[in-house]
Amino acid sequence: MTEVVPTLAAGEDIPIRRALAGSGLVPLDAQVLLAHALGRDRAWLAAHDGDVLSRADAEKFFALAKRRRDGEPVAYLTGVREFWGLPLAVSPAVLIPRPETEAVVEQALLDLPQDRDLAVLDLGTGSGAIALAIARERPLARVLATDASADALAVARENARRLGIANVGFVLADWYDGLPATRFDVIAANPPYIEQGDPHLAEGDVRFEPRSALTPVGGGLSALRAIVAGAPAHLVPGGALVVEHGYDQSDAVRALFAEAGFAGVVAVRDLAGIPRVVAGRQPSIA
Repeated sequence: MTEVVPTLAAGEDIPIRRALAGSGLVPLDAQVLLAHALGRDRAWLAAHDGDVLSRADAEKFFALAKRRRDGEPVAYLTGVREFWGLPLAVSPAVLIPRPETEAVVEQALLDLPQDRDLAVLDLGTGSGAIALAIARERPLARVLATDASADALAVARENARRLGIANVGFVLADWYDGLPATRFDVIAANPPYIEQGDPHLAEGDVRFEPRSALTPVGGGLSALRAIVAGAPAHLVPGGALVVEHGYDQSDAVRALFAEAGFAGVVAVRDLAGIPRVVAGRQPSIA
């Protein structure tokens, strides 16, 4: 691959606008990485695009740009990704939070009144995105975030500490195995659901993300099947289950909800109009 970045001659001035143009990246990625390298934001860059970079800053930026051209996700290069307005620290130990997962939070909040104590379970929390978003929106709720990865839980715990969100607890657990004996008003999950042979696994950012967070052992629906089947035993009467799924799995997931006895099952589309979330309610005891 031919390098497109400028050669840094000794003593050469490199204006910000030239560094961005010469990075070989799409403008947004270039701006985010240069802002990160400088400890600034993109608004500052726009207002100072004629400023000259120090050699050290230019070299730091061009090194990041090369890693991005080689495919590394911007979120891993900067160590942060915004989700639900929260700046979440991320690392290769966790899936990068994506905008479509905010639909899980939106749907869960519909079943969580603001004026009373509630118990919420986030299965496979990763960076803590879903758990922390719900906890921020429902400060009276007690949110339990679980993951089978100790490294992922460490990232989520640090996000909670840094953001000052105290109504979240963390437990190392494999779905329902390892949970305390309690029932929840809402269970939310964004489990792995991509088939192991899916060609998308060899494309883009997902090449660098933890495979266990993307594709489950036993087929694309195996994790979802375990979560849906086990939910009734862990929900209060009238409690809700909300899960994210693949773009072509809505019908299959709704069938799993029906088999498990859920009522009021709904399919929710993401901002692109793709069915992305299924939710249902545990029947109340008459």
